[in-house]
Amino acid sequence: MTAGDIPAARRRLLRAAAVLPLAGGVPRAAAMAGRTWPARGIRVVVVYPPGGVSDTIARLLAEALSRDLGVPAWVENKGGAGGSVGMETVARAAPDGYTLAFSALTPLTLNPLLSRPSGEYDPLREIAPVAAVMRTPVLVAGTPAFTGRDFADLVDEARRHPGAIRWASSGVATTGHMVMAQVAAASGARITHIPYHGGGPQLNDALGGRFEVLSTNVAALQLDYVRTGRLKALAVGAPARLGALPDAPTLEELGYPQANLMSLFGLFAPAGTPRPVQESINAAVHRALVGGQLAERLESAYNLPAAGSVADFRVAVRDDYEANRRLVKAGALRSDRTPAAP
Repeated sequence: MTAGDIPAARRRLLRAAAVLPLAGGVPRAAAMAGRTWPARGIRVVVVYPPGGVSDTIARLLAEALSRDLGVPAWVENKGGAGGSVGMETVARAAPDGYTLAFSALTPLTLNPLLSRPSGEYDPLREIAPVAAVMRTPVLVAGTPAFTGRDFADLVDEARRHPGAIRWASSGVATTGHMVMAQVAAASGARITHIPYHGGGPQLNDALGGRFEVLSTNVAALQLDYVRTGRLKALAVGAPARLGALPDAPTLEELGYPQANLMSLFGLFAPAGTPRPVQESINAAVHRALVGGQLAERLESAYNLPAAGSVADFRVAVRDDYEANRRLVKAGALRSDRTPAAP
């Protein structure tokens, strides 16, 4: 989970991102010759509400897949329960490559550790990781209610006044929640977690100063609020400082390497989807990440294209699950409060 100790599968994903132009080495016409899949349209279930960064990227990815594969591909939003509702929908779909999920890892690697999925649904057994798509940096920002100057002031205040610092995330079991939990565990400070049901309400309340700190995925809107002074950038979860926030240190720089996290998003299929179909989807995603509107949108939002094989992505999911299991066992992840009332 640290920048200096990334599991092998994650390192391979990051290295592969640097050589994406090589991913489409087999000519597309040859690869498509004699195919039996896809013969009809592909549904991409986004496991979050519409309007966020993940939704925007998923729609661009669906357009790219449609052009590449020659069949319609469309997005269907199925938010709820931190992504678990959409993931269960995909798990129950036919394993034929025509229903996919676009999601971060947490519905598979953290949600099941914090709450029991409905019915007999087992995310790790019933969902197949197919293709990594992007890594999204995390921004830790102070709101108008935060009177400190920097991240050190945040930790100092939380130590001197246990529970006084209210830190909001977009939901329980999200990457932003994990960042907060890791900072609390490493610093020994007691921080009050305020989970929201999505990034929109969280951001609105942040601007209104209903809590002191938030962690959120980096996106153009958040960056605009930092530039105009409505939010104060305290730190980022990223391999290095972001060009848009040169004065915001990474959490590793600040001495919190375990909290220096990014959200990894990818495509998932029902377990039992034929391996050749999974490989075809993986290759199509790689081609989509080379140039074009999708690559430009990722770069403009400071997202990093991810890459790697089906096997690499599968191991990355398992690594993340094991890291989260240790965190949950240590009691570092909990929900202390519901959002503040209007």
